[in-house]
Amino acid sequence: MTKMSKKKNNNQSQDHRILRRILWGLIAVLFVGWALFWPLNRYIETPGTADSLKSYVTIKGHPDKRSGSFMITSVYLQQARPVTWVWAQFDPHATIESANDVTGGQSGETYNKVQDFYMQSAINEAIDVAYKAAHQPVTKQYLGIYVLSVQPNSRFRGKIKVGDTITKVNGHHFNTAQGYQKYIGKRPVGSNLTVSYLHNGKEKQATQRLVKLPGVSRSGIGIMLTDNVKVHTKIPVKVNPGQLGGPSGGLMFSLQIYEQLTNKNLRHGQKIAGTGTINPDGSVGEIGGIDKKVIAAHRAGAKVFFAPYVKPSKLLLKYEEHHMTNYQLAKYTAKKYAPEIKVVPVKTFDDAVNYLEKN
Repeated sequence: MTKMSKKKNNNQSQDHRILRRILWGLIAVLFVGWALFWPLNRYIETPGTADSLKSYVTIKGHPDKRSGSFMITSVYLQQARPVTWVWAQFDPHATIESANDVTGGQSGETYNKVQDFYMQSAINEAIDVAYKAAHQPVTKQYLGIYVLSVQPNSRFRGKIKVGDTITKVNGHHFNTAQGYQKYIGKRPVGSNLTVSYLHNGKEKQATQRLVKLPGVSRSGIGIMLTDNVKVHTKIPVKVNPGQLGGPSGGLMFSLQIYEQLTNKNLRHGQKIAGTGTINPDGSVGEIGGIDKKVIAAHRAGAKVFFAPYVKPSKLLLKYEEHHMTNYQLAKYTAKKYAPEIKVVPVKTFDDAVNYLEKN
């Protein structure tokens, strides 16, 4: 072999090594990109934050100047990527949920819209409950029924959308969702119904046939709904939830508003966290992710945590998260990870106020 041939072979061998390095480098880059950015059909839920409500609630002439704080707790929800999915396997406070369980099959935009409505609804109920407890004037204006989802078999699908508010059916307005349901349910399946609704603030109408609702023997338009109400108060109040969504802040918003209205010293300088929906009668409802909210409260320095209480039963525990009620799961989590937090069970808004007044 001549020197020229050897040199040519060495150059070819070197070129092959360079190409292999480039190829492996490209594969490594693609793998890292896939691991970091490829979205999976899963969501990871971890502890969020516990934020003071002082900056969320503004009541004219009733500032919050007392020490301590009521804290609203949250969970952090993110779509899983391969690397975060692996990380979540080793995080004791992380859970992995299917996308369908989290969003119900809705798009991200629609899911966020529904969560925003749930939050605004919780704020309205919190204002109503707190003002009534403080013996301050408050009234509710019923706007209609808010559309949370449209079922696949609905004839109104493609016309009425999530976020719309139905104001009339066949020209009739009712002051409760039950009123609408009762009227529609008396009409035969397949008959036409004209629905008046608000879409992005504009009045619209659609006429379609009624369908048979699954699991019941009556007709309907095929939507999941809830009441859309507006609260009016004599003393102006503004509540800005920021980036938070969902209904679980109702109880804590009502306590913050009530303390500012009455100027009662309920907190006694403590950081008090909690969670739970608030209903028109003041009852407190269960929520999801309470174990992560206890961790968030612990990290923020809270010493008291209000947890919704329901009497456990075999049937209830079968369907509950981790097969424990909210209170049981909150107490278990605190005992294991935050023993300095006192978990207080509450059935109603009054339960929470009574506990604070006596302790």
